Amino acid sequence: MDSANDGTRFTFDAERRPPLRQAIVPVLGVVVFLGVGSGVLKLAPHGPLLWSAVLTGLVGRYWMGLTWDDLYDGIAHSLLMGMEAILILFVIYALIATWISAGTIPGLMYYGLAALGPEIFLPVTALLAAVVAFSIGSSWTTAGTLGVAFIGIGSGLGVPAPMTAGAILTGAYAGDKQSPLSDTTNLAAAVTDTDLYDHIRAMRNGTAVALGLSVVLYAVLGLTATGEIPAGRVGTIQTALAGTYDLSVLVFLPLIVTFGLALYGYPALPTLVAGVFAGVGTTVAVQGRPFTAAWETFLSGTGPETGVELVNGLLTSGGLEGSAWTIAVVVAALSLGGLLEATGVIATLAARLAGAVRGRASLVAGTGASAFAVNLFSAQQYMSIVVPGMTLRELYDEYGLDSASLSKAIESVGTPTGALIPWHAGGVYMAGVFGVATLEYAPYYFFAYLSPLVLFVSAAAGRGFVLQEGVADDPEPATADD
Repeated sequence: MDSANDGTRFTFDAERRPPLRQAIVPVLGVVVFLGVGSGVLKLAPHGPLLWSAVLTGLVGRYWMGLTWDDLYDGIAHSLLMGMEAILILFVIYALIATWISAGTIPGLMYYGLAALGPEIFLPVTALLAAVVAFSIGSSWTTAGTLGVAFIGIGSGLGVPAPMTAGAILTGAYAGDKQSPLSDTTNLAAAVTDTDLYDHIRAMRNGTAVALGLSVVLYAVLGLTATGEIPAGRVGTIQTALAGTYDLSVLVFLPLIVTFGLALYGYPALPTLVAGVFAGVGTTVAVQGRPFTAAWETFLSGTGPETGVELVNGLLTSGGLEGSAWTIAVVVAALSLGGLLEATGVIATLAARLAGAVRGRASLVAGTGASAFAVNLFSAQQYMSIVVPGMTLRELYDEYGLDSASLSKAIESVGTPTGALIPWHAGGVYMAGVFGVATLEYAPYYFFAYLSPLVLFVSAAAGRGFVLQEGVADDPEPATADD
């Protein structure tokens, strides 16, 4: 996902920001509506998100004095920022269906079951996902392709799906953060005016510590928490897969095409579209299905009859049509985020944060907290990077901190935590491709907690700051006001 937005739309002058008493009303509305609607009434997030958007719009129109055009522009801008994510959601659902029908995902499951055991599966999954995400620069592509296969392999090995999903996400987001091909990595460097490789180097130690601790925790889980494999289960699954699909090496052609283009530097969307065409072509050429049937699978998904119910469930997908529920949540959440941005609510909260800063440690910790808050209310990780990145740049100058300290803080929290939020574009996407609810995999997605924790601990200890040239390493630096 490439982003060229320079973030200027998110800059609010002090006189344009609403007072806190106005800004807090939509925020409380979002918290109450989502908490009661989703948590108490057990509604899908669509309704509570709509209620929140209506409240925010009414406050903006009748209390803040904005016009409908102002509000609509905010919605349109947010949807435009999230458009590539929406298109990728469409494509990834279709890609999963075509890769199943092509035998690509069944092939990965077949050979993965033979190579991995339950004790090592979780840590190996996290490490492999990190390598792939670093190589191609996309956590979403990694999760939607290899991640789907890992869910199937883990199920066959008796590993609970939420644990597998957590391990996949840990590796995918750790690799994504360190990849010079990643859109969020480039965006964080761009909005903070930081050299890309300075930004990556600033994150390196913290990412390594968070990933390393996560892998250790997965190793412990693998020894203590995975289920017993019923006698003959692996063999039964492999027999069902081999009896339903031709599992020659040719079934991995879509994988080679997709990752090859990603490694070559092609953007995520055309790369995934190429993967769809490769999946359809492999379905026809290798699995022997008619051309029209292969494209019907692209649209309507898969429902194989392998003779083993577990395998049938793992390989059932909705295709392009199956993305509708997920897309609707993302559109509603992005619309709400656009209204919160257009009304100045997010800018007011960010300014309040800036006013509460009392030192380098609180500045870095507050930056991370603001990135998470923007994720929570805007439902997209781009805004979690752009808003604090644009709002807090001058404050970092006052404290003698290099821009790499700012870029590191916003990405260490903003990038990995979105997948923890059920209505966030990342959380909705990951739950959809894994078939595991966000709150079910959240306890096992260790990197989302450890990446911010490492940032906060290092800041509190006075370490990990990148200082501007010529600035002394003083734990209580003078600010521009002194």
